[in-house]
Amino acid sequence: MRNRAVERTGRRWSWAVTLPLLAIVTACGATPSAPVGGTASSPAATPPAPVSAPPAPAGSAELVTVPDVSGMNHQQAQDTMQAAGLYNLREVDGKGLGRTLVVDRNWVQVGQDPPAGTKVTPDTVITLTAIKYTDD
Repeated sequence: MRNRAVERTGRRWSWAVTLPLLAIVTACGATPSAPVGGTASSPAATPPAPVSAPPAPAGSAELVTVPDVSGMNHQQAQDTMQAAGLYNLREVDGKGLGRTLVVDRNWVQVGQDPPAGTKVTPDTVITLTAIKYTDD
């Protein structure tokens, strides 16, 4: 049986729409407003969130030494870079065939840029060049 009052107004709400919206409102920390014609209790005043410190100037970032990953399998090379605090990693097929390194453990490192021992900021792009173990 259909709700004729809802059909007349042209508004049809379903739980499939209402529940996700309620979840979003709840996750944001907001409280839902009172229904039309109802009254909402006023929530207790909350203090404003503290303002975080501005980011440090680019020149004052701590430098990280790029580790030597030559000869490692690609997965181990990535783990080593990340352990050093370097997460902006780019990977390249060393044969120049444009292959994607899907299974990282099937590839061996043959190059890196910047070279091992270089001092860089943590957001520096590190290019890891690898070939498959089965390549000639």
